[in-house]
Amino acid sequence: MPTLTTENASPESDTGLRELRQSSDKILSGRFLQVFSDQVTLPDGKNTFREYIVHPGAVMVIPLLTDDQGSTRIVLERQFRYPVGEVMIELPAGKRDGQEDLLLCAQRELREETGYTATQWAHAGVLHPCISYSTEYIDIWFAQGLQAGPAQLDAGEFLEVFSASTDEFFAWCRDGRITDAKTLTGALWLQNYLSGAWPLQWRDAA
Repeated sequence: MPTLTTENASPESDTGLRELRQSSDKILSGRFLQVFSDQVTLPDGKNTFREYIVHPGAVMVIPLLTDDQGSTRIVLERQFRYPVGEVMIELPAGKRDGQEDLLLCAQRELREETGYTATQWAHAGVLHPCISYSTEYIDIWFAQGLQAGPAQLDAGEFLEVFSASTDEFFAWCRDGRITDAKTLTGALWLQNYLSGAWPLQWRDAA
């Protein structure tokens, strides 16, 4: 198998990998998720089907607090997730409303779920959590200069907000206490940001 390099990773080199849609059928329409079954032609000319979920997109926030000793703490949530039947530790996150501006979406989700607002924000990157069966993407943001306030949870939404030291956070990721994919990706970003390997461009909140 050839190694992917910058020389052979251009869109022009993808023609031997791309699948072409021939038809598309919506097989389920939920409250905010839709499921499609498409007939596609493979690179070798054969036909097959692809089933996938269309998701509106989401944001995740990595909120940074500074404690009395000057150490960094992370704002986290505990929430019951019905599909896996467990209470999960996660970074604050939520889905995008239509074509909502992604920074405004991040600010809204942080405020609604945790009650915190932030004076500074930095965009980190984008995560595709389930590329084999979903269009979902999660825009990743950092927030600092946090100011506490009342949460504004949606009806039927129940969660517990708390903070953890960076050592605790990374240990929980290592030990399997945190298994949520977006939160693990957030830990990767945080670790590299704190080490100076992945700098961020901070901006004042609008």
